[in-house]
Amino acid sequence: MEDLFEKLGLNSALVEGLKVTEIVTPTEIQDRVIPLALTNKDIIGQSETGTGKTLAYLLPLFQKIDTSKREMQAIILTPTHELSMQIFREVEALAKNSGMPVTSISVIGDVNINRQIEKLREKPHIIVGSTVRILDLIKKKKIAAHTVKTIIVDEADRLLDRKNVESVKAVIKTTLKERQLMFFSATFSTATISIAKELMKESELITIENKDIVNKDISHYYFRCDLRDKIDMIRKLVSALNPERAIIFINNSNEIEIITSKLKYHNLKVEGLHGSNIKEDRKKAMEDFRAGNVQLLVASDIAARGLDIPGITHIFNYDIPADPKDYLHRAGRTARAGNKGMCISIVTVREIEMMKEYKKTFGIEILERDVFMGKVVEAHRDRNPRKE
Repeated sequence: MEDLFEKLGLNSALVEGLKVTEIVTPTEIQDRVIPLALTNKDIIGQSETGTGKTLAYLLPLFQKIDTSKREMQAIILTPTHELSMQIFREVEALAKNSGMPVTSISVIGDVNINRQIEKLREKPHIIVGSTVRILDLIKKKKIAAHTVKTIIVDEADRLLDRKNVESVKAVIKTTLKERQLMFFSATFSTATISIAKELMKESELITIENKDIVNKDISHYYFRCDLRDKIDMIRKLVSALNPERAIIFINNSNEIEIITSKLKYHNLKVEGLHGSNIKEDRKKAMEDFRAGNVQLLVASDIAARGLDIPGITHIFNYDIPADPKDYLHRAGRTARAGNKGMCISIVTVREIEMMKEYKKTFGIEILERDVFMGKVVEAHRDRNPRKE
């Protein structure tokens, strides 16, 4: 049987490396991006979260890296430290599984710069990290920008906004004009696309339509309670369902610490992920969550953006997102790679209307349930859901 990835022009080492992780069929974004990327085309790629954008640019990048040269050849810019580390781990995994001697380093802020400079002396092929720190190291002449042949901007909608765009432009200007640019994101505004095109030579815009198809391996439920009882409902649900690994989504990132503290009071293994975390605290929270030492992670949509954590079994909507698409994005973080998952919303009477909207928008079944005597049961309005 002919390998589908080989049809896209990838070498056998990469194809075999993908098989190690049981990836044999390219996604739509990979199918369209890889052949063009291999020809050094400038690309703007838009595709939903979880559709394989990272491999869409890493696979052709790996093939183009000249491993016989000990020089820096690619920069991948990201808006968050967590995403930088996530991509860095994928680079390392792909190098290991394919047997290709591609070297890499993660360069992020709030980390000892001298250690990073020491590692940069090894001249890694791929540098992944935050724009400001990478630009700083280029100015210090610790990153040889003149040898960089590819610049990839992940979550480009954020990195090309008013706050970040000048730093991105500054990094690009330090490289030679012959370099390749690739910008990827789940969403692009017309203005962002315009900015991206201005930085490119002859860009190719690849847009994978959001079909709003909900993963059929996800079960959807909602539990009704008063606003003041939501913490207690989370406690009961964790006790009844015992999720292996779950994310609790809230709408206001300023409340992450408050919600986390309340859940810890109930002796739950929980950590919060928010922008005010000290860098090492954020890193430890993510490592503990990935390792299973922490069962629950409290986050907002912004704080969790770009995170791709395997093994998430449950999603809890402590707050109900106003935009139906946010509900879909949250739910999509479970039931990855053929696994089953559950998306649970904790709603007040007023928020039940949102459940109806989600059902209508996505054509899915969202069933109402109660927690009674420590078990999840069918909902009966004559039963007091606060009793156990």
